Amino acid sequence: MSMPANELEKALNKRISLLLKDGRVLDGKLLGFDDYMNMVLDEVEEKVEDLDRKIGKIVLRGNTVVSVTIL
Repeated sequence: MSMPANELEKALNKRISLLLKDGRVLDGKLLGFDDYMNMVLDEVEEKVEDLDRKIGKIVLRGNTVVSVTIL
């Protein structure tokens, strides 16, 4: 079983999809992360129900993330 940090390392500079605790889905390119899974994402798109919007670059706290999918 691989550790989450190892999987995120493989995903650097690739697109990922994040499910957040509040039900939102964020898709973006992973630029970096730390030991707490705080992440920096670029070209982020937010998806909430039937609403999609482009956000740009964000810093996301790791404790808001439920799951990560490498696209």
